[in-house]
Amino acid sequence: MTTHLAPGPGERASADRTPARRGAVHRTGGRVTFRLPFPPASGVLRPRLVAACLGLAAAAFLAFCVETSIGDIPLPLTDVMKALVGTGDPATELIVHELRLPRALAGLLVGIAFGVSGALLQTMTLNPLASPDMMGITQGAGTAVVAGIVLGWDAGLSTQALGLLGALTAALLVYVLAWKRGTTGYRIVLVGVGVAWICTSATDYLMARGQRFQAQAALGWLVGNLNGRTWDQIGPLAVTVAVLVPVALLLGRLMSTLHLGDDVARGLGTRVQTVRVAVLLIAVVLVAFGTATAGPVAFVALAAPQVAQRLAGTACPPPLAAGLTGAVMVLVSDLVARKAVPGTELPVGVVTGVLGAPVLLWLLVRANRAGSGG
Repeated sequence: MTTHLAPGPGERASADRTPARRGAVHRTGGRVTFRLPFPPASGVLRPRLVAACLGLAAAAFLAFCVETSIGDIPLPLTDVMKALVGTGDPATELIVHELRLPRALAGLLVGIAFGVSGALLQTMTLNPLASPDMMGITQGAGTAVVAGIVLGWDAGLSTQALGLLGALTAALLVYVLAWKRGTTGYRIVLVGVGVAWICTSATDYLMARGQRFQAQAALGWLVGNLNGRTWDQIGPLAVTVAVLVPVALLLGRLMSTLHLGDDVARGLGTRVQTVRVAVLLIAVVLVAFGTATAGPVAFVALAAPQVAQRLAGTACPPPLAAGLTGAVMVLVSDLVARKAVPGTELPVGVVTGVLGAPVLLWLLVRANRAGSGG
């Protein structure tokens, strides 16, 4: 017979301090919780989410390199890699750095911006159909840029400034019209659909009013295009992504409480309306600069978060995985657009629309079945 003696007060205190000194790791389902003794930190890791992000990052890098290698003069991937790190042939480095790298970077950054924006809006509204395309934000940016092209406003304001102004105006209009002693995700989406159609009608009017060459320039931009991107267009978008994506990741815990509903989120100490405004602003700025760089590339912000959520197995779309998924979608779509029709380069928005439309239909059918209890 074995006797277990209860520890005394001093021994109990020592035992309680031991895990804190050594740290602790616990596995629960698909999550790993950890606590570090120094620096004092704790958190939760999801192995499936980490694996999905690593796989998507590798796929995005491969698509980025392939995008840089194709052109009038095909380049081997090894030469592209050497040119990217500055150890390649001078002629190859000139081709890669000056002619092809801006286009590939535009596809990468636009995909990240749209993917993260879509994940933020879908989490904020608790609606998988919520995206900048469906809520009027992309259309607002597009209307402002087309107005600049047709009315000559782009002489004083850059495309980025016009896109930001249009997106912010559309988002403010959606938020004000959806306000009724606060906002809900359902009202924001519903009002956003109406604002999207208003902006689309305004864009059509501007296209009809403009001269033929102005309408052609606006039409080429409206379908989403990466052709002819320059370093001047890449800089503002790169800074925006570098600043706002980490902020969006830091807001992840607060956004996850929104997924539980407004009442539960308030009970957990979350300022629901403040978080919604912050999330909406981040999403709007990302969409504005992405749209100003490559035009309104369709369906990326809608489809990328849903694909990322299923790859990661999370309850709501993870922003980082959604951004990487968006980058893969845009880069692969641009590769298809450049090679699908020999001798012709299709706009990237045409391909993303073809790929994204089935995802939209699937989401609608899924939502209809869930609503009918089938």
